[in-house]
Amino acid sequence: MKTVLTIAGSDSIGGAGIQADIKTISALDCYAMSAVTALTAQNTVGVDGVLEISGDFVKAQMKSVFSDVFPDAVKIGMMGNESIVKAVSEVLADYKAVNVVTDPVMVSTSGRPLLSEAGKNVLIKQLFPLSDLITPNISEAEAITGIKITSRKDMENAAEVLFDMCRGSVLLKGGHMSGSAADLLFDGDMFTWFESERIKSSNTHGTGCTLSSAVAVFLAYGLSFKQSVSKAKKYISGAISHGLDLGHGNGPLNHFYKNKKGVINEL
Repeated sequence: MKTVLTIAGSDSIGGAGIQADIKTISALDCYAMSAVTALTAQNTVGVDGVLEISGDFVKAQMKSVFSDVFPDAVKIGMMGNESIVKAVSEVLADYKAVNVVTDPVMVSTSGRPLLSEAGKNVLIKQLFPLSDLITPNISEAEAITGIKITSRKDMENAAEVLFDMCRGSVLLKGGHMSGSAADLLFDGDMFTWFESERIKSSNTHGTGCTLSSAVAVFLAYGLSFKQSVSKAKKYISGAISHGLDLGHGNGPLNHFYKNKKGVINEL
């Protein structure tokens, strides 16, 4: 069985962060491992509090995993501060981690900052160069590149700038733009657009976490960036379409929508 390590924050409502990552990895038949970077008090409405883990303990968690079960892919989400980003970068470099997918989580959907300014600088200088794929959304790409993105041409320009920061490819997520939910993959030579109809649903809590985790899974299976993104997009469309109407805000996705119904009656 392929193994995937997720390095991210915990979401107490279970729809995003570590919980969404583990659900996604498990639903796609890989073994999920984790290193928690922060505890959050949050629900479908917003984030009420954040307690960051020390960089040293994040490093200890990662070393425990790498020294025993070397992951076939690594997904990185919320890190919170400079110390954690440095710790993550050091372990990835020491163990020569492969198939590293970095989702540069900077702000929650409700608008709460989830990465310090110093952390953002270390992210760009130390972690991006160790990343095989980075998956920023529009606002994150704007914050990193300084490019205002209002069109597909702007997305292409930003993707070129982002590509020079990492060692692999860039998946620029266009879900926050009007119109169809088109994402852009740039590998240094070719722009590949992934078109999908925008699904009318409020069950979108954790979509970015889920997408990046799904891509990491398919990279672990040995698929190309293009194949991995294509399959991950199909998976997340299904998870949103079958979303769970839970909570008073943006509900969570249904990560296990493909699983056989009624299985509990067979146990």
